[in-house]
Amino acid sequence: MAGVTSRRLDVDALRAMVAIEKHGGVTRAAEVLGLSQSAVSHKIRRLEASLDCEILSRKANAPMFTSSGQDLLDYARRILGIHDEAILSLSKSTLQGKIALGMTEDTTCTDLSRILGRFRRLYPEVSVRTQVRMSLALQKLLGEGALDAAIIQVFQHEVRPTDILLFRESLHWVKSPELILSKGDPVPFLSFDDNCFYRRWGLDLGQDEGTVFEIVFECSSAAGIIAGVTSGLGVALLSQRHLQPGMEIADTQFPKPPDLAYVIRRARNPRNPALETLVKEIEAEVRRHGTLQIAV
Repeated sequence: MAGVTSRRLDVDALRAMVAIEKHGGVTRAAEVLGLSQSAVSHKIRRLEASLDCEILSRKANAPMFTSSGQDLLDYARRILGIHDEAILSLSKSTLQGKIALGMTEDTTCTDLSRILGRFRRLYPEVSVRTQVRMSLALQKLLGEGALDAAIIQVFQHEVRPTDILLFRESLHWVKSPELILSKGDPVPFLSFDDNCFYRRWGLDLGQDEGTVFEIVFECSSAAGIIAGVTSGLGVALLSQRHLQPGMEIADTQFPKPPDLAYVIRRARNPRNPALETLVKEIEAEVRRHGTLQIAV
């Protein structure tokens, strides 16, 4: 085995590894990175040769990464984070100001939190105040000028030309397989609170289609709605990320909901240099990875 001093970890190869893991394969990783599939495969093979071990498993029905590959993935994420932060720190300029930022609860546990943490380290003179609310509440605060920008969820057809698209996902009607819906009876509906646009769309749809939705459970958290669905309390609208193995998708029983999008939306006010710097860093992250990871 080659000595430690003769081996090197190529940053581009590590970035390819992380992309393969994040996007589920070499083909999709190549698309996101803007490379050919053979170029990505070559980076991995060269890394394997340098380290004298297999990183990707080539066996049928085996996990994507070998045990050595899984170990290296943990280091790769940390190395890339420090690498990218170092590049930014060397090119940063003195920046001061204040940012009033809105976020939904689910986006607080995402790649965005990591980006915000890095931004605070790089620009300590910028004050960032974050409010966590439902998307409709954040849109109201934007309209009132109480926020400079917000990371919100909207229906795909409501994305504006000035929005920055972070992530797309589908929305579904779901229920427990044990829940039987009788024709002509009110549909038991599990709902987020009044500021949930899923709820407004669903209730408006019911009025248009002649379906009577009866709200039997109201909760502001996805965990509560998921528990209600799996317990057989009623029907709910949930995004793709929140679907559980014990749920039944009931899209055929109701009109299909519109797709969803997470976006950054700015307020209509004079440009804020600190905000624009933050937005550019988020945009760069989207270009680098193709999408931002939104946790369940």
